[in-house]
Order: sequence, then C-alpha cells, then structure tokens
Amino acid sequence: MKKIVALLLTLVMCLAAAFSLADGIAKENIKLGVILLHDELSTYDLNFMNGAREAIEKLGLSEDQLVFYRTKPESAVCAEAAEEAIEDDGCNLVFFDSFGHQYYTDDVVAAHPEVQFFHATGDLAHLKSFDNLQNAFATIYEGRYLAGIAAGMKLNEMKEAGKLKGDVPMMGYVGAYTYAEVISGYTSFYLGAKSVCPDVQMKVQFTGSWYDEKEEKAAAEALIQAGCDLISQHADSMGAPTACEDAGVPNVCYNISTQEACPNTYLIYSRINWEPYFEYIISKAIAGEDIEVDWVGDMPGNSVIVTDLNTNVAAAGTQEAIDAAKAELIAGTRHVFDISTFTVDGKQLDESWRPDAEYTDSAFPEGVSVVSDGYFHESMYRSAPYFDARIDGIELLNDRFGFGSKKNVD
Repeated sequence: MKKIVALLLTLVMCLAAAFSLADGIAKENIKLGVILLHDELSTYDLNFMNGAREAIEKLGLSEDQLVFYRTKPESAVCAEAAEEAIEDDGCNLVFFDSFGHQYYTDDVVAAHPEVQFFHATGDLAHLKSFDNLQNAFATIYEGRYLAGIAAGMKLNEMKEAGKLKGDVPMMGYVGAYTYAEVISGYTSFYLGAKSVCPDVQMKVQFTGSWYDEKEEKAAAEALIQAGCDLISQHADSMGAPTACEDAGVPNVCYNISTQEACPNTYLIYSRINWEPYFEYIISKAIAGEDIEVDWVGDMPGNSVIVTDLNTNVAAAGTQEAIDAAKAELIAGTRHVFDISTFTVDGKQLDESWRPDAEYTDSAFPEGVSVVSDGYFHESMYRSAPYFDARIDGIELLNDRFGFGSKKNVD
C-alpha cells in the first residue's frame, strides 16, 4: 500500500509540474534560489549575484523573491542547500553556479519535478532524462580573445621599449583546473594576443582550486619569476592581480575590474554577464514556456563583456583593435579557433580531430566533427566548452585535474 501511495504521489507531482509549466508561474510567485560555491569575496560568485539582482530589478520582482545560499561546496552540501531552498524557502527555480555541483544533485532534481534546476557551466543536462534540468554558458572564449588582443598590444609596446624580460614576449596564466573550460579560456586568450603579437608565448600554472587567494598569488609570483611579462587568470580571487601590482607587471583580469585596487598594472577584464540568462529563465517560467537544455549567451545578446580598458596602462590603439576584432567576430568573418592560426604538435587540426575521451559524450557522435569550415566550433553541440587541445606556444607547468576527469591530480 505504501508503494502505491508513493507512486500516486509521484504521479500527482509530475502532473502538477506539467500543468505548472504549461500554465506558467505567476510573477509574484516566482522564487529564485542561487546556490553559490563561495560568497561575495569571490569575483566569480559576485558576478552571479550581481546578474541575479539585476534581472530581478529589471523584471520588477521584489528583493525577497531572490535568495542566495553562500559557501556551498561541490559536495552533498549543495544538494542539501537545494532542499532547503525548496522546502523551507519555497523556491521554484534553483540555480547552481559551479561546475562540480552537478555531480551531487540528481536525487534532489528527481524528487522535485515541479522545480526547475539550472547548472551554470555544467555539461551533463543533455545526457540525463530530467525534464527540469538545464545547463547554461556563454561564448566567453570570444571575450577572452578580445582581452588577449589588449595583452598583445601591451606586449608589443613593451617590446619596442626594450622592457621585455626575455627574448620573446612571454605571458603567464593562472588556471584553476586542467579541463576543457579552462583550456578553452587560456587558449582563446593566447590566440587573441597572438593575432597582434605573433611571437608571443605563454606559461600556465594551475592551482587546483577555483578560489584560493594564497595559491593564486603564489602562482602569479612563480610565473613572474619565470620571466612572464604579463599575467592573466581563470581563478576567482585578488591573489594574481595583487601579485602583479606588487611586481609592476601588467594584468588582465576575469569577472571584475581591479583598476581601483591595482591602478598601475590593471589592463582590462572580461566576464560572462549572467543577467540575460536569469531574465530568460524567469520570463520563460512566468510564460510557461520551455527552457533550452543547453543555453549559450553571446556578445550580441550582452552575455559576454569586455570592458574597463585602463588607458593609463594600455598601449595606444588598443580599443580600436578590440572594436575591429569584435565586429568581425560578430559578423562571422573571424573565428577564435581558426585552425590556420595555431598548431598542435606542429600539425594543423583537421575534421578528424575530437575532444579528449575524458570530455567526449553523446554531443559528439561518430560522424560529427567539431572542426569544419576552417575552424573549431566551440559551444555549438553543447553549451559548456569542449576545446581541450594543447596547442604549440603554450607551456603547462603542471596539471590539476578536477571534476569530470578520470585522471589523478598530480
């Protein structure tokens, strides 16, 4: 009897969810819970918080229709936070902001078909049978490419002034983990710099953490000691920018401008603007319309931002170079991963190339090539990045494999 009751209850919940989706949720009944890996001290998490607040304000919702759940690690804790959001706070939209959250939430997603769940940067939603689970990302590789142009222009200026530390322009990059999202990011940054500074090279140091100010600062300092003339990052603290300001080394940031804190070295920053996505999912929920399983934001949709060029540090003509490249990217006459602009082990990628088996899934079936028409098609077959080629000109000083990899951390 208990099994029958449980089955009937599940059926009722599923039917309720279906009718709720069809009918939409009244605007005043929307409740968005955002589960954060860290808190406001993390530039990454703060970026999500700002985007959610902006969307709530733009749509005319009240502040109490948005709840943040801070410092929820990539563990069962994030699923517990989701249960709290639903059961205690009445959230009907639950958003996770970190890649690793997705490995702990199947049970809560299955238990609440009446709630819509979202994993930012995740790559598993299209592989699962849940109708209430979505992934989202943006073409930030284009933003990093444009920021790379600012870096390349600065390196050219330093080269002409005889201020390089070595024989060739050398960039350093502080990365979190050795997996596709980070590889795609540092490669696009490098290719942007290379487009204006052809002899540039880059060294990458991984920290094994998304947010560790001490480790990020130490990584930046090590890269500077290794002869790097400029530093960028895919990590979430002020560690690297602070190291650069202390050493007088130009720095390209991610997620936030550090111009006020680092006026002598801050150059430019890029970020994903999450406001359009929050606005999108709330509007769809209100209208009772389907939400894309893999949503990709772009520059025309204001989801990719490259801004706050520090003219006191930047080379002359930098903004003009960025604007010209941006226009070509939007028009489709330039592609970040143009295979004629880089090699892997001395060879150009061709249509037979596929992402590493660690990251290959049903989005890349046999016969489907991610390389065609002369370039690698990033974020075309799923929202999360899958470019993971180790191209020539970039030296990895270590490896730190994180979630989604069968490889051991070194």
